[in-house]
Amino acid sequence: MRNHLEAAVEEAREAAEHQRVEEPLAAAVERLLRDYFEAHGDSLPASGLHQRVLREVERPLLQLTLKATRGNQLKAAQVLGLNRNTLRKKIRILKIEVPRFVK
Repeated sequence: MRNHLEAAVEEAREAAEHQRVEEPLAAAVERLLRDYFEAHGDSLPASGLHQRVLREVERPLLQLTLKATRGNQLKAAQVLGLNRNTLRKKIRILKIEVPRFVK
């Protein structure tokens, strides 16, 4: 059911890109996870769901934050509440392309 999780993350990304803030973040996440569980019917998701969700959410979170800060990693780290070096490590591990903007 990974495709359903990816679709949920993509839906959240599109909503954020269009600045469509219709519901609190926790409510949106709960709705998407409820849909994910319902898609499994009477069975349960595979083991390791917690790590899969974190992995699926982290990439778009970092990408959108970097986009919002126009690639400024110091500002992005502040928004995320991370140390700049931690952010740089995550960017490298997740192979995220940092947007470059000309002033």
